[in-house]
Amino acid sequence: MITTKQRSKLKSLANNRKPLVTIGKDELTENVIAEIATALYHNELVKVASLKTCTIPARAMCQEVCEILGAEPVLCVGNRFVIYKRSDKKEIEHIRLD
Repeated sequence: MITTKQRSKLKSLANNRKPLVTIGKDELTENVIAEIATALYHNELVKVASLKTCTIPARAMCQEVCEILGAEPVLCVGNRFVIYKRSDKKEIEHIRLD
């Protein structure tokens, strides 16, 4: 569980990032979840966008993705959401939440 201060830092980091994953009309499929998992492994902080044709609200998708992947929700606004999960990858610069 991340604290309010940590969430605030993650929000500021996510502010200038572009969505790495886009969810289309097929909504949350296994492939989309695998793509988000890969993005989390390489980046730790991932912004996801859903198209307007998607019938499931972004907040519901964010909760479902976080439950499946064990990630933390950071922000959900409109049709976009941001999630965080500390990566096991050694070659990247990890986000410091101190």
